[in-house]
Amino acid sequence: MGAGHAHTLYRHGHSPVHRLPPHCKLAATFAFVLVVVSTPREAVWAFGLYAVLVAGAAAVARIPAGFLLRRLVIEVPFVAFAVLMPFVAEGERVDVLGMSLSVSGLWGAWNILAKGTLGVAASVLLASTTELRALLLGLQRLKLPPLLVQIASFMIRYGDVVTDELRRMSVARRSRGFEARGVRHWGVLAKTAGALFIRSYERGERVYLAMVSRGYAGSMPVIDEVTATRTQWAYAAALPVTALAVCLMGWTL
Repeated sequence: MGAGHAHTLYRHGHSPVHRLPPHCKLAATFAFVLVVVSTPREAVWAFGLYAVLVAGAAAVARIPAGFLLRRLVIEVPFVAFAVLMPFVAEGERVDVLGMSLSVSGLWGAWNILAKGTLGVAASVLLASTTELRALLLGLQRLKLPPLLVQIASFMIRYGDVVTDELRRMSVARRSRGFEARGVRHWGVLAKTAGALFIRSYERGERVYLAMVSRGYAGSMPVIDEVTATRTQWAYAAALPVTALAVCLMGWTL
């Protein structure tokens, strides 16, 4: 897979969660999110317990609350959509602070906010304790289609390459006194986008030819074999199994 690749969500640490094999964490996160989504929206107390479980996992991983909360900003578009639902949904209405709101819309907004926030929090926690390279190895270990893993691997690596190329082009424009200030400068920006596409395409061709010359035949060699013990699987399963117990109580109580 190549050298390690750090990302902005990752927080270096040596906690028990950091040391878990990546495929264990991926499976546990997916199972936890699946359980949360399966919980009836009327079981409000259950979502509070899920939040406590996520907070407990973050504490074990030594991820500060501020670090986790700042990265939850990514769900703002979903929050905006949820806020509008009580106003636009039809059905029975109820007055809240002088506003006529839809009962089904309120439940729908709660459903999106609760489940979406918990899902994003679990994903952020996974990204905060697992490097990108380890995530790709974990996906391989979970038998995800190799082609999808390769696409994700190249996308991650070339995302940084293309971004760096765009930054250099921006510096070159500014060094020549160019500043985009209106519609009349859109032509220059369009040419920049075209040049960036051509450079990226040519770079991709060169990299592919280099890979073929080194024996690439459609699959990447597995350099690190990631394994997990039963104890590690049991440790990773603690979060989703506890959440499953809460979910079952939510359906029965």
